[in-house]
Amino acid sequence: MPSNNEIAVPGDLPSGITEKEYLSGKISVLRNRNLANVFYRLGFVEIFGTEIARIKQLYEESLRKPDFEVTENTIKIMLPVYEENMNLTEDEKKVYNILSKTMLKSMSEIAPYVSFGKSKTAQLLKDMQKKGVVEVEGRGRGTKYIIK
Repeated sequence: MPSNNEIAVPGDLPSGITEKEYLSGKISVLRNRNLANVFYRLGFVEIFGTEIARIKQLYEESLRKPDFEVTENTIKIMLPVYEENMNLTEDEKKVYNILSKTMLKSMSEIAPYVSFGKSKTAQLLKDMQKKGVVEVEGRGRGTKYIIK
């Protein structure tokens, strides 16, 4: 799987805001109004408190979505490598997220992680191969799959 870029912001959530509200990106509470104003005037910030909403918007069409982890002392944001949607169905996306760009995987390494059977998984992989998303190596029981 492609690696993530991780950003860790020290400190907890701003006072008076829940994790759900923070991650929705709809509510903004400034921690340091003076510092925020300096960054705004220098042109480093366009609008206060829009970073979560902007991150989610940027990844809207990506196969892999950012992951947010809020703890008592830090807020971590894991930004995956942006990957185009490629017109995959929802089931194909599930299979895609199990595959790797660097390691071949067999059906037995894929099937346990999807909610449908091996025959449907095999058909999805075949369809993804036709779309040019997946490369197939080997035959029969030795067949393995990798992201192109």
